[in-house]
Amino acid sequence: MAVAILILSSALTELYQSKRELFDLMKAQSHSLLESIQVSSRNALLASEKVEQEIKNRLLNNANIIKILFERKEISNKVLERIAEENGIYRINIFNNKGKKLFSSHKRIHFDRKEKFSPVEKLKPIFEDETDTLIVGIKEARYEDGYRFVVAVATKNNGAIVLNVNADKLLDFRKQIGFGVLMKNLTKNPGIVYLILQDSNNVLAAAGKLPEVDSFYNPSFLNLSVSDSGFTWHIARYDTLEVFESSHVFKYKNRVVGIFRTGISLEPLYKINSRIKRRIVIIGLILFVMGSFILSLIFFRQNYDLLEKQYQTIETYSNKILNSIHDAIIVTDENYKIKTVNPAAISLFQASGNEMEGKTLDMFFDKKVCSDFFSTESQIFQLDCKINGKLKHMLISKTGFKDEEGKSNTIFILRDLTELKKLEQQIQRKERLIAMGELASGIAHEIRNPLNTIGTIAQQLHKDFQPEENKDEYNTLSGLVYNEVKRINNTIQNFLKFARPEEINSTEFDLTEFLNQIKQQYLPLLNEKNIELIINENWHGEVIWDKDKIKQSLINLIQNSIDAIKDGGKIEIKTGKTNGDIIIKVSDTGEGIEKEKLKKIFNLYFTTKAGGTGIGLSIVQKIIYEHGGLISVESKKGEGTVFTIKLPQEYSRQK
Repeated sequence: MAVAILILSSALTELYQSKRELFDLMKAQSHSLLESIQVSSRNALLASEKVEQEIKNRLLNNANIIKILFERKEISNKVLERIAEENGIYRINIFNNKGKKLFSSHKRIHFDRKEKFSPVEKLKPIFEDETDTLIVGIKEARYEDGYRFVVAVATKNNGAIVLNVNADKLLDFRKQIGFGVLMKNLTKNPGIVYLILQDSNNVLAAAGKLPEVDSFYNPSFLNLSVSDSGFTWHIARYDTLEVFESSHVFKYKNRVVGIFRTGISLEPLYKINSRIKRRIVIIGLILFVMGSFILSLIFFRQNYDLLEKQYQTIETYSNKILNSIHDAIIVTDENYKIKTVNPAAISLFQASGNEMEGKTLDMFFDKKVCSDFFSTESQIFQLDCKINGKLKHMLISKTGFKDEEGKSNTIFILRDLTELKKLEQQIQRKERLIAMGELASGIAHEIRNPLNTIGTIAQQLHKDFQPEENKDEYNTLSGLVYNEVKRINNTIQNFLKFARPEEINSTEFDLTEFLNQIKQQYLPLLNEKNIELIINENWHGEVIWDKDKIKQSLINLIQNSIDAIKDGGKIEIKTGKTNGDIIIKVSDTGEGIEKEKLKKIFNLYFTTKAGGTGIGLSIVQKIIYEHGGLISVESKKGEGTVFTIKLPQEYSRQK
């Protein structure tokens, strides 16, 4: 009996101790989870503020330039139109101190729309000389749908220069990095039941499987959360839902925003406890038979297994959170030696975790370009860095903390904005391409009809009229008129070819065979100029494109490379596949292109060659866009040029 009582007492004590240790682990892990959420939330707010500050500064700089021109009386509607187009500004208006519009970059008059507010209301502080600079910020459009980001500066006579840009992208950016997306991603973890951000009166944001919102308001629990520690936990019951609920005060810029509350499912804990109870009964029977020695041994083993499972359960939560974040996260010590990295960081630096740990973070950056990376005191900043020889546009967040030993550590969060920057450039080029095409079409149609008339008259005069004197000079001049009219007409045909949309006739063909045919076509010229053409294929297969148009594009790029190589060299065509898209890179060892000219090479009639027409690359760009693709260029003077084409493997009219 004494042994049975001893075994039973030991079993109950062990059950209680294991349960308490599990709750301690859950408490520590939930605290760490809430700390991580706070860091991510602050970074999201800082990123949004940084973007808004950049927009504000850009608009104010343009406003002050316009103010100088206005005071010099050099402002007109056309000048404002040009400034707005060149700087990506949606609208520029200039009002006198009575609210009357003097100049505007926007031609449209909204007779069919109801005015939502008067500009006099918004600009009253400037009209009444209360301020010379007014940041209106994001507001609803005056006539149209959508939102604008608005700033205004005062003129000498208390008039106002008002600039605004479309704020839809800024609002979309806020949504992409805001609390809602962060909470939604975190609550995808099956162990996290819900996540809430609330103040003393309202729920500000929430995600997960939530019961009635009113049941979450618990004044005593909230008061505990605002204690010195800022963290507390308890077991919460909401109807049939029972969770391990913890909370932590969320501060931003030394101001309390609210309280983060997270509910972690207790189902794994109860399952473990249930298994423990069953095992304790079995162990008790075995111990009763086998004696004290076996009893001690089995309890030791049981404790070890239980703690290991508990640890793995808690560790899994942390790992899933870190692994699900697409931004690179790196933790360093006080000497910037790497302690921890997540999979996104391994992918960014193309090095394994073992290769990175223990090394200083600056070893993975170009020290000349990124000298300010470690010295800056800013918490969030943008930086252009070279990583593995490639230039990256990075948004970097830097946060410091001290570990349990009191040593300083730093968390770096790096977001790669390179592809976003490239996409923005491609969109701008496409908009310019469309505008140039419309201009070309209009000019061509206006000029071609009178040109045909002039050519017809010149031909008729040459046939029907012969002067008595200077016949040779007359014939020469009349022929010259006809030939010049014909030459101008050919130029107009090029305009129309560029401006007129052409039908895409997609066919299926083998990419390898297609590239080899182009190579054979150019072999005589390449041999003559001592140029080597290499085809490096990392992908083989069938594509569905307009074969003739894609061939025209590649021939233009190859011909440009041949013209850029003076004394022998190499041209390489490299293929690959990324995320379902076909990548074709055409690189050469030619002279390269100067940085200031690089942004203009796709513009119509811009050329770097003495005998060039300036239309070839514009047509290449047009063909790629018509196939739903993108084209970009990288070049350095004296180091050659690389054109990168990204196309869907299959293009059809339905796309």
